[in-house]
Amino acid sequence: MTQEINDVVIRFSGDSGDGMQLTGSLFSDTSALLGNSISTFPDFPSEIRAPQGTVSGVSGFQVHLGSSKVITPGDFCDMLVVMNPAALRANAKWLKKDATVLCDTDSFNEKSIAKAGFKTDDPFTELGIEGYNIIMTPITSMTKEALADSELDPKSIVKCKNMFALGVCFYLYNRPLDHAFNHFDAKFAKKPKIAKANKTVLTAGVNYAANAHIFANTYTIQPAKLEKGKYRSITGNQATAWGFLAASEKSGRPLFCGSYPITPATAILEELAKRKDLAVKTLQAEDEIAGICTSIGAAFAGNFAVTSTSGPGLSLKSEALGLAVITELPLVVVNVQRGGPSTGLPTKTEQSDLAQALWGRNGECPMVVMTASRPSDCFRAAFWAGKIAMEHMTPVLLLTDGFIANGAEPWLIPQMSQFPSIKPPMVLEKPEGGYFPYIRNEKTLARGWAIPGTPGCEHRIGGLEKDSETGCVSHDAANHQIMTNLRAAKVAKVADFIPEAKVYGDKSGDLLVIGWGGTFGHLRTTVDMLREQGKAVSHLHFDFINPLPNGVEKILSKFKNIIVCELNSGQFANYLRQSFQKFEYNQYNKVQGLPFTTDELAEAFNKIIK
Repeated sequence: MTQEINDVVIRFSGDSGDGMQLTGSLFSDTSALLGNSISTFPDFPSEIRAPQGTVSGVSGFQVHLGSSKVITPGDFCDMLVVMNPAALRANAKWLKKDATVLCDTDSFNEKSIAKAGFKTDDPFTELGIEGYNIIMTPITSMTKEALADSELDPKSIVKCKNMFALGVCFYLYNRPLDHAFNHFDAKFAKKPKIAKANKTVLTAGVNYAANAHIFANTYTIQPAKLEKGKYRSITGNQATAWGFLAASEKSGRPLFCGSYPITPATAILEELAKRKDLAVKTLQAEDEIAGICTSIGAAFAGNFAVTSTSGPGLSLKSEALGLAVITELPLVVVNVQRGGPSTGLPTKTEQSDLAQALWGRNGECPMVVMTASRPSDCFRAAFWAGKIAMEHMTPVLLLTDGFIANGAEPWLIPQMSQFPSIKPPMVLEKPEGGYFPYIRNEKTLARGWAIPGTPGCEHRIGGLEKDSETGCVSHDAANHQIMTNLRAAKVAKVADFIPEAKVYGDKSGDLLVIGWGGTFGHLRTTVDMLREQGKAVSHLHFDFINPLPNGVEKILSKFKNIIVCELNSGQFANYLRQSFQKFEYNQYNKVQGLPFTTDELAEAFNKIIK
């Protein structure tokens, strides 16, 4: 019997060598091509080579797909695929009541069960999930049987077992095989035996599920009613890179990226490195300092310059950030936040770099700070970061996080005509009366951008303070005060060029939920859920942190209670207290390397309302 359902959450989990990321991606992409709305959450182990079969080595991929728009990867899963006992132990807490658990029987031996930390030989009873719909399937054995005549070596055969599990899921949720087959043909174009093996095992998984009658029902999810247009699945890091490409095109400035690889930001550099066809220049630098300094040099030479990093790398870039501020050159720094401090939780998400982004530099050194809220929103955020940096001649710090950087969702591919032009204040020839590098635009306070080699526009550059007009090195006390005030005023003026703050829901009520960055999906979903219950709850989400958009104080004054939700210990809440002192701010904070769940948010919001 086939039943139609509105949405489903599936979590694929196994050892880091079991191919769970590919399995989840293929299921997600197939669903997206069917028209379902999707949201994904890859969950990588922090250790590069954790001991096989241990909980610390478990890799997971969660996907939420639905017939209406979904904006979170889901909190708890309807189906959990586990390739070993360690995966079961790590993910049992995410099971919904009556969830289906698909296990590889071959991996549930005495040694593997003990290695996963179980004290008995019955992990299901030990975890208290013996009453769930548990399906024990000899996935590894049946993979070997399907490929007995394939001429592949035993190691290569076992690597295909994830496709058997995927085939079972394809059958259960009525997914077609075409997209996966096309993926294998493209990925293994030079290794046709590997492509054929994956197709064979995927088909075997589908046939096994159909013929063994392991499910009482199968399910379908209708396509979501999304805005018409051409969509593709996109991750946050991809969208960030493409937003920079769009800003480069709109500004007419060539794009340069100097970066040092660091989890979870490396994919931005990799994505831009593919775009030599669009004249993008990339440099994989020897360290974080070299990465940002090459980008500052590229900005001086007239490029739209960007650099990418994560928390520890941002610390290393701090001195050069001061150089970008005092030279007043356009630069975008992307910080894909992760758990800290130090190396911390390098593959887990967090929002704990906000204080560093706002103040982590010596001297009076203000910078524009922006955020992105969803994987697809990273495109908009990167484009606007480039526009502000170039038009206002200032460095911009763009904060994303591991959750949205690695997550994926459908993205309506825009037309470039939908985006505004970018007009950098280029100085193309010597002005009448001579060139003075720190004469400013009255509206933006931006200085002119003269590329080296422009006749008559020679000027000094560097980390020493400059005269407010001539640009010559100046140690005059009064001039330093003037320049300090001007740099701060220039950043503050950006507020006049960004959208005003806008509340979602009623303009007044019992509770205003405030968030920023990648917490958007969980906050908005929870607010919608409570509003459907008749609660007077609204949502204010910030894409611009410094300066804050105009209109915030007026919004805050309309609500009885305010709660600020962050994946840190309260950095944005403290920033709001500093900015708008007359209001009281409740907080809901989480620092576990994981996103919020709607259940925990709803409980916190209801306590305040009561």
